[in-house]
Amino acid sequence: MSAKTITFFSNKGGEGKTFIAANTATALALSKHKVLLLELNFQSAHDIDKILHLPCRYGLVNIMNQIETTDNPELIRKVVVTHSSGLDFLPTILNTSQISHFTPSNIKAFFKMAVGIYDFIIVDAPRAFSEALVTVLQNSNLILLVSTPDELSIHKLQRSLGMLKRTQLPDEMIKLVLNRAASRNATDDETVKQQLGVNVLAHIPSDGKTVGLALNRGVPCVMDSPNSEVSQAIKRLATELEREDIFAEIQGTTNIDISQHMKPAANLWEKLGVSQTGATDMDQKVEIDEEDEETKLKKEIHEKLIQVMNVDHLSPEALQDKQQAQELRKKANTVVNELLKEARPEMAQKEDERKRLALIIVSEAFGLGPLEEFLEDSDISDIMVNSQRQTFIEKKGKLTRTDAKFVSEMQMRSIIDRIIAPLGRRIDESTPMVDARLQDGSRFNAIIPPLSLTGPVITIRKFGRERPTVDDLLNKYQSINLDMRTFLEACVKGRKNIIVSGGTGSGKTTLLNIISTFIPDQERIVTIEDAAELRINKRHWIRLESRPANIEGKGRVPIRTLFMNSLHMRPDRIIVGECRGPEILDMLQAMNTGHDGSMTTLHANSTKDVLVRMSSMILLAGVDLPMRAINEMISTALDIIVHVNRFADGTRKVVEITEVTGLNEDHYLELKDIFLFNQRGTDANGTIMGSYEATGYVPRCYEEFKIMGLDLDPAVFKAKPRAQGSI
Repeated sequence: MSAKTITFFSNKGGEGKTFIAANTATALALSKHKVLLLELNFQSAHDIDKILHLPCRYGLVNIMNQIETTDNPELIRKVVVTHSSGLDFLPTILNTSQISHFTPSNIKAFFKMAVGIYDFIIVDAPRAFSEALVTVLQNSNLILLVSTPDELSIHKLQRSLGMLKRTQLPDEMIKLVLNRAASRNATDDETVKQQLGVNVLAHIPSDGKTVGLALNRGVPCVMDSPNSEVSQAIKRLATELEREDIFAEIQGTTNIDISQHMKPAANLWEKLGVSQTGATDMDQKVEIDEEDEETKLKKEIHEKLIQVMNVDHLSPEALQDKQQAQELRKKANTVVNELLKEARPEMAQKEDERKRLALIIVSEAFGLGPLEEFLEDSDISDIMVNSQRQTFIEKKGKLTRTDAKFVSEMQMRSIIDRIIAPLGRRIDESTPMVDARLQDGSRFNAIIPPLSLTGPVITIRKFGRERPTVDDLLNKYQSINLDMRTFLEACVKGRKNIIVSGGTGSGKTTLLNIISTFIPDQERIVTIEDAAELRINKRHWIRLESRPANIEGKGRVPIRTLFMNSLHMRPDRIIVGECRGPEILDMLQAMNTGHDGSMTTLHANSTKDVLVRMSSMILLAGVDLPMRAINEMISTALDIIVHVNRFADGTRKVVEITEVTGLNEDHYLELKDIFLFNQRGTDANGTIMGSYEATGYVPRCYEEFKIMGLDLDPAVFKAKPRAQGSI
């Protein structure tokens, strides 16, 4: 037996290479072939084990130190995991620190051993050119270039073809697979062939819904929707690969001297302008963070738990069902306690330690791992996972590094998937970022390789279970004083257009939630957000949330589109969670055309910076207006800016309340401060000391409040210091 090695390659992310490779391997396995699916794409962050819903405990890295000194094929069988379709799957690494373990020598030794076991070896290749990639290509029988039929992808592929031809690979080895071939504005086959000089072997049609459902379920598309057009196309590709005449027997026909291309004096990668990221990762020495004893024990027990309870084959639906998940965790807790006693007999006497470890292991297997403890702690406002071994939290305003560690990067990916799957979101190499909202309203963000160079990164901005009130703002947190509270209430009831500004984590959204309680109950409120965080305690409240693009880059609904639609919903107030771009123009126009009392938040360093940012966003929206016209639009639309700041001691205070008074003689916007926080220093504990003060300026809107019957004592504007305690 001698396997045919087929390498799927693309030098551009988002082309669908990994998805097609995994499904082609599955189709071949379903046709009763012995198939090995090898994930050599170091940047994919374990995408294949998500596509197959097949968590792996080992990788090729685990046998690399033995592969060159033995010819026993059982070595490979010990580390592969078998899918229900019959294919064997093997990732290369379990975390990014292991990349440096791979060399051309041991990769070649692996292929030499594997070809005697399988009928087909399907390789998901790395994107960047490196010695590792060239070694893979040397040991392949067929190279399938995966590309979408658009000009940018074809152009990038031309550069890769130039590189492949310079390595003297036979032309007949290289074929093209066009993904999303039926997409609108696709380049036709003849044009593609003329540009690339490569024959098109297969066309995979565009079917975002079918593909998206399969990815979210963790089932290969050819099994999840076998009769769909995309599955049928992949099956036809698999049938083509069963033909003997399609393969080029390259053993002995190519003689690629890698070293001549790697000399600095004549570096081929630089000549072609190709990124060397992959080569650098392969060649450099990476410092490996040695596992401590507890982490090793957790891994050991975790692997045994997976075997005992068949965790790998649990469906996502089973873990989402509260009752079923609770029963599974209860059973798992019992199993883990027994496994700990067997693995470490001394654990029988250390009940507290055993229970602690059992809770962590069960949480990682069925829940959110070390994140669960932090999510339950009401004093923690932010959770920041920088890497597998580094987690920070913000507790009571203080940033602290914790001892929390994840078993592996793969386990982190599983936890990310558990969080986003019920929300209909996905994350993989083609969409390596996700921003979502948890069930409790907390904001969740994750980013994975290749964008993150330290492995998966998770950030959670928690929403407290208790909703702060204006009294909490005044008395508990002392973020404002009584006069400021009175004025803000008058501004909301008097339908002034308000922007709450501040830096990241300064409390903008919390403040917007609080002041929205001043809105009269009979008014109809429409809120628009990217990730819904606002919690308006009103009965007539409509919530709209933007939607990201699907796997094909379609279906995106931005805030601006929702805003335009909201104007047809008869709103009394429109509240945008945060203005970040062109939607600021629509909001200003709405404020100018009868939607008074609207509110939003905006990132800025001061009230004056708000005006600069708004002008910049309007210009970036592509509107060809002179600055004078932009300033006039802002001055007639915006009434009040409330700026909130997060101080070094973790406290958050409203530091400026400012009125937009109009334009001066030079048509520049003018602001007048009404209230300020005057910082006077810090005490011995580092706590910020200061007082809230009125500037003495009586805002123009005060006369309007009087006409509207709002009872506002003019004494609140007197320039008299009103000292407050510190938070």
